[in-house]
Formats: sequence, C-alpha cells, structure tokens
Amino acid sequence: MAAPTHVPHDTHSTTSGGAWSTRRIAVTALFCALSFILTFVEVPIFPPAPWLQYDPSGIVALIAGLVFGPATGSVVVVLPWVLKTLFSFNVWGHVMAIVAGLALTVPAALVARRVPGARGLAVGMVVGGIVSLVACILCNLVVTPLYTAVSVDEVIAMIVPILLPFNLLKIVINCVVTALIQKPISQVVSR
Repeated sequence: MAAPTHVPHDTHSTTSGGAWSTRRIAVTALFCALSFILTFVEVPIFPPAPWLQYDPSGIVALIAGLVFGPATGSVVVVLPWVLKTLFSFNVWGHVMAIVAGLALTVPAALVARRVPGARGLAVGMVVGGIVSLVACILCNLVVTPLYTAVSVDEVIAMIVPILLPFNLLKIVINCVVTALIQKPISQVVSR
C-alpha cells in the first residue's frame, strides 16, 4: 500500500475535485456580508446630481475578485444586490449595480491574474474601469427609460454632464481605495 501524498493546503483556489475549500467559502461569505451591509451606505458624491448615490460595496467585490479570482468577485457583486432586493424594491437599480460591479470586477481580476504585480493591478483596474464606464452608460440608456419618466433623449443629454463624471468618480474611488487596502487584506485572508 502506497503512502498518501502530501496535498498542500490551498485557501485561494479550488481543490483538485473542483469544490471550493471550506476556508474560501467562509471568507467569501464574509465578503458578501460586508458588501451587503455597504449597499445600504449611500452617499451623494456628485453635487450636480445628488439623486445619484455612491455605495462602497464595489470595493469589497473588487478586492474579492483580485484576491480569489473573478468567480468569487462575481459572487460578491451579485449576491448582496439580490439579497438587498428583499429590502428594497428598486430591482432595476440593483440590476444596474450588478452590471456595473461585474463590468469592473471581472476584467480587473482577469487582467491582474495574467499580468503580475502592481502593473497587473493597475492595468486590470484601467481595463475594468473602462468596461464598467461603458456598461453604466449603456445600462442608463436602456434601463432608465424603462422604470422612470426620463426619455432616452433625456438620458443622452445627461451622459456628458452627469453620467460620465458620476460613474468615473465612483470607479476611481473604488479602484483607489482597493489599491490601497487590497494587499494587507490579501495577506490577512491568506493566513
């Protein structure tokens, strides 16, 4: 009978059987819980459009994506917004938040995994930021007229003075804060 081979403890990737480790599931659940709580922290960050609110839940999802990969980042984007729908019936707003979060988190995590170091982090955030900005504008063009009295022409008129600067500011905040705290958080969850 052969001696069992040593299998290293891996807290970041899936096991050889394709299942997530218990530790990874627990950390992902913590990320989801924190992100869910942060969806309720809504702050006006763009004075010309105080009805547009920023919430920091995207920071948590972006960190999860960078630490554990795009699949985990996607879970941390989607699950909190789906749960928030139970407390708030702003379904269309939540759909837009999910699209914006996925558009930032998935490309950023994919690029950061392929390009090592700080360069990969920066390039990933730029790519994710551009994809997210485009997704936000497209969502506003399609979704906003569906659930508000605002016409497509009115949304088009808001793109340059309101939608672009607000969404760019939101993306920059998410990326800068993530860049500042991602490494220490990664070291903590890797222990």
